[in-house]
Amino acid sequence: MTDDEERTKRLVAAWRAADRVLARSLLEPTLGELLATLPGLAESGPDEGVDVYGDGVVARLERRIAELLGMEDAAFFPSGTMAQQVALRCWAGRTGNPVVALHPMGHPELWEDGALSVVSGLRTVYPTREARQPTAREVTELPEPFGTLMLELPLREAGFLLPSWEELVALVEAGRERDAVVHFDGARLWESTVHFGRPLSEIAGLADSVYVSLYKSLGGLSGAALAGSASLIAEARVWRHRYGGQIFRQFPQALSGLAGLERVLPELPSYVARAREVAAALGEGFAEAGVPWFRVHPEVPHTHQFQVWLPYEADRLTDAGLRQAEETGRVLFRRWSPGGPPGVSMTELEITAPGLSWTPADVREAVREFTARL
Repeated sequence: MTDDEERTKRLVAAWRAADRVLARSLLEPTLGELLATLPGLAESGPDEGVDVYGDGVVARLERRIAELLGMEDAAFFPSGTMAQQVALRCWAGRTGNPVVALHPMGHPELWEDGALSVVSGLRTVYPTREARQPTAREVTELPEPFGTLMLELPLREAGFLLPSWEELVALVEAGRERDAVVHFDGARLWESTVHFGRPLSEIAGLADSVYVSLYKSLGGLSGAALAGSASLIAEARVWRHRYGGQIFRQFPQALSGLAGLERVLPELPSYVARAREVAAALGEGFAEAGVPWFRVHPEVPHTHQFQVWLPYEADRLTDAGLRQAEETGRVLFRRWSPGGPPGVSMTELEITAPGLSWTPADVREAVREFTARL
């Protein structure tokens, strides 16, 4: 076992044993715990027919997602990477232009090993390279034609950032004025309603197609969906088969996705509100502890997720959090990663149900415990 594997094992053990955690880690549940959740998922009874190649409960999930997003149809995919590959490939064929305008910090550019070009034969251009959402003017002034404008909402790597509603409308209009279709990478679109002050259907209705994740915010086992017009989704289902995504049975993922829509989706606004309180309390706690420099980004989170930056090595911060968990039974931060200038590290916080019990005073006290171990 490597040192990193040993540390991960120790971290997970400390997180599972903790009395209080600000947010749960995807590494924590055991196989037995996940299997135990399946019988109680959604409203399916034991006598419902088992899905075969996408019918039954999978089709029910697709209808529900299409309804929520205000789209004509939706297709379930085993992964978001596949869903977006298919969407962008379909749009390239329909527009006759294989160029996709997107942010260089977007998921396809950072986390898919060049699949857009290697697998789908597409090419990308960037309206901006800055760590923020692009502007309508930057889209308008792109020097070459593009067939699809892809917007990641929120832009995770930049701090889960969203544009304002007015900026989003202008971005979409700018894309259409360039004769492009608009696709939303909405892996975490579910929690954007608070920031935009609009329902999901109105937000998604700006785009020609939308991808959503079923596990990143909803807590499902895995899976994603692509929503759009009936003709687009019919074509997407053909490409899903070609890409190897026509899975024989997918009921565990579909059931957990339905459960997330029923149980987690209505709670997301409360998570966003608590995330803003936690972010403010973290800033107060770091200031009180005399930390030489820190950044909570964005200062007022756009969703229930945000970044924290501190001027220490990542291993030092991770180990401090580990000792805090083991010695106090309280988990504030988890892993840290190097980022930006040397000696500066970043971690992401996602405030979910466990965080609702934390008051600002609890957060400030946990910050004091954490910084004392640096």
